Amino acid sequence: MITNKMTTMRQIYIGFVFCFVFVFNVKQVVAQDGPTNANPYENDTINKKVEVAFRSIDKQDLLGGTSVIEVEELTKKAYTTYSLSFVENVVGGVDGNIWGMDEYLVVIDGMVRDANNVLPTEIDQITILKGPSAVVLYGSRAAKGVMQITTKRGRIGKSRISIRANTGIHAPKAFPEYLGSAEYMTLYNEARINDGLDPSYSIENIYNHASGENPYRYPDLDMYSSDYRRKVSNRSEVNAEIFGGNERVKYYSTTGYYRENTLLNFANNADNYTSRFFVRGNLDLKLSDFITAQADANATFYDSYRAAGDWWDNAASLRPNRVSPLIPLSYLEENDIPSWNAVNTSNYLIDGKYFFGGTQINPTNPIADAYAAGDNKFVSRQFQFNTRFDVDLKSILEGLHFRAKYGIDYASTYNQGYSNDYAIFEPFWTNYAGSDMIGSITKYGEDRKSGIENISNSSYRYTYNFSGQFDYSQTFNSDHNVFGMIVANGWQRQISGEYHRLTNINLGLQASYNYQHKYYVDFSAALPYSAKLPSSNRLGFSPTLTLGWRPVKEDFFKNTAFDDLMLTVSGGIINQDMDISTDDNEMGYYLYKSILQRGGWYSWADLGGEAATEFQRGENPDMTFIKRKEINLGLRGSLWENLISFDFNYFVGKMDGDITRANTLYPNYFTQIGYPTSSIIPYINYNIDNRSGFDFSMYINKAINEVDFT
Repeated sequence: MITNKMTTMRQIYIGFVFCFVFVFNVKQVVAQDGPTNANPYENDTINKKVEVAFRSIDKQDLLGGTSVIEVEELTKKAYTTYSLSFVENVVGGVDGNIWGMDEYLVVIDGMVRDANNVLPTEIDQITILKGPSAVVLYGSRAAKGVMQITTKRGRIGKSRISIRANTGIHAPKAFPEYLGSAEYMTLYNEARINDGLDPSYSIENIYNHASGENPYRYPDLDMYSSDYRRKVSNRSEVNAEIFGGNERVKYYSTTGYYRENTLLNFANNADNYTSRFFVRGNLDLKLSDFITAQADANATFYDSYRAAGDWWDNAASLRPNRVSPLIPLSYLEENDIPSWNAVNTSNYLIDGKYFFGGTQINPTNPIADAYAAGDNKFVSRQFQFNTRFDVDLKSILEGLHFRAKYGIDYASTYNQGYSNDYAIFEPFWTNYAGSDMIGSITKYGEDRKSGIENISNSSYRYTYNFSGQFDYSQTFNSDHNVFGMIVANGWQRQISGEYHRLTNINLGLQASYNYQHKYYVDFSAALPYSAKLPSSNRLGFSPTLTLGWRPVKEDFFKNTAFDDLMLTVSGGIINQDMDISTDDNEMGYYLYKSILQRGGWYSWADLGGEAATEFQRGENPDMTFIKRKEINLGLRGSLWENLISFDFNYFVGKMDGDITRANTLYPNYFTQIGYPTSSIIPYINYNIDNRSGFDFSMYINKAINEVDFT
């Protein structure tokens, strides 16, 4: 295990060195006059390149159930801190999930990763793959949709530096109105009376709490008070981008830092913060006339510091009359030597004026926690590296191309902090000459600082991504556009504390044809492999078929208001094993096997204390993939020189054969009632989840002078 970790980290560090040495040394080469990044499709919404599964295509050729967001343009108009914040606002069919399905796959630069690994400022494009034909090449893990994120890359031209800084003030509209002690005690009495019980609080006691004359003797704690919080919290961030390049080398690098505080503003809570430092470098290299390469690396350092205790949870549950958290020393009688001695031995005299209050029932309080109970810091470190090689094989066959990608990620998290004990003092109040005084105090607990830093909840995660593909793309007689792809891809994730590695392996095939970008047919299929299934059923076949028609290419559409119009119909069956899981086996391996165990102690005749064999689960050698079966219709287009654009999708489908233990299918003798509890009922493919629906998006794109109404 140690050897594997060291090897993995060495690979990551080598990747970082390779990437960043290039980023910061190549600038001497590329920081010279050269052609600007004159992208011929920059303002062309029809022919602009869109990243889909394992390749990029013209936007005009998108088929069924695919949406695209140009994030770089959106970030100029709206500020956000999460990579997928824009998606739900501008793409139909996405609402925390895709078409009502959970657990969509996130792919960043071709690698399976988490969405929080990248910030919006680093993103160039997000492609949402919804329909079966759009996701099938990614295999089983993509059966519920894909969020494909493409980060920014270098451009041909002089070196450019872009610096962006944001700061924001967050002010709550309102806080909950805290129920005061008198109100709480009155309502509590009323509740007891309604239950036929005697009231707990006297009228005199309620009055004393309501008067506010001595809030230390008669507490009226309001944890939402401005004494403990700021009016606003702040988040500030800054990031810098460096990009440029020439025909042989293009580079993009970004680094940034953000920090935000909280509303709490007293004791150690005043230092609560969340911070994130990140650095990313992307390289595009032209190694020869027929070989190009990419190397990407990024690192993220995330910290979240909090004082001990959960302030807001206590604010919602702590009774306001229970405890006075801080009590002034001035209430102690001068001659009460034992009380003074007890208090003076405390390590925590706040501002030299207050000691911690409490009771035997409440030996702690949230304010004392903030001062003396210690702190906790959540630490997350993520390192990622991926590389890609493209080989043009036109010397063998015109239009033939090979691509290989490999990526490795390492993430670790842990908590570190100090846990301290502290003493509280319960006062016993008297009245002397008309004034409240503390006659004596009782001490509960001890002040203890271990000085030992606690490290807990340590975990790590390795993720490996790889793919290899052959592409063939050719146009015959300027009309017949042919594309074919064979791709093998897989990924594997190892998580601390999990015996079995989560693995996904898939072989994909795509064959596409279009005539004059007017009539389309696409056949895509996958052969997923799953170790979760019995050995005889581990290989599946997932076929999809899509037909498309662009009527704007027809003569009868030439003088209409439509710039573009695409009609598609697609359908397919996708085999997936994502839902092969149970509460007691989250990863879902070996559910097809029976479980027998020794147990069930019996005593009968002359045999005492003998154990029986218990069945916990029956065997199912016929368990197979869960199948997403779906047909969808799509309509996409734009009018009046892209003044209005729209995207409509209608789908009907089902998840067929979901895994369950269907008790109702089996006679009662399959289950032992009573002791010992046994069941020979296996997991089977039985449940069906039917779904149907549609999504619709419409955009108005108009710039008037300097105002862009998009």
